[in-house]
Amino acid sequence: MKKSPQPRSVSQPQQDPQPRRKSVFREYAEALIVAILLALLIRTFVVQAFNIPSGSMIPTLLVGDHVLVAKFYYWFTEPKRGDIMVFVSPQDGKTDLIKRVVGLSGDRISMTRKRVFINGAPLAEPYSQADLGSIEPGLLSRRDNFGPLTIPPGKYFMMGDNRDNSYDSRYWGLVDRKAIVGKAFIIYWSWNWGADWLRLVRWERFANLLR
Repeated sequence: MKKSPQPRSVSQPQQDPQPRRKSVFREYAEALIVAILLALLIRTFVVQAFNIPSGSMIPTLLVGDHVLVAKFYYWFTEPKRGDIMVFVSPQDGKTDLIKRVVGLSGDRISMTRKRVFINGAPLAEPYSQADLGSIEPGLLSRRDNFGPLTIPPGKYFMMGDNRDNSYDSRYWGLVDRKAIVGKAFIIYWSWNWGADWLRLVRWERFANLLR
């Protein structure tokens, strides 16, 4: 009698090992790295926050105001007269300044007794303030009288709204197009340093759009 063949043993395929779960620490670390990279990208190319350390833009901006600046804004359009702009100082090439665009490329700008003239016509500036009772002669100072000056292409004449207390294009010259950081568009926070704690925050300035 023939022996029946022994059944062959069939090896079971090994199951794929369960994927190892990331540790909680690694998950949080990766999330933190992604958040930092996104914040850096936004800060570099989209929006950046700045605080106002001086009174050169009073009454529009006060010391202690915090503003947001759209860094991409001038990728698509040219600066307009009246824009509040952040730019790199033409003096040291590294300090960020904030002033208002007063003179555009091609403009013929002058100032007589604190009144700005563009191409011979007086400029309406409801945002500015100055003491009209105190005029410095043009031979002694450029604060109240200067020009006329024709602005070359790619350059801008910047001035602070607080005309008697602003160090701006009247003293250090024009701003190059390449030095522009972006357009300031909103106040998102404001500290009233020196006030009592009940008035430390200027709530009324929260979310004020800049014009």
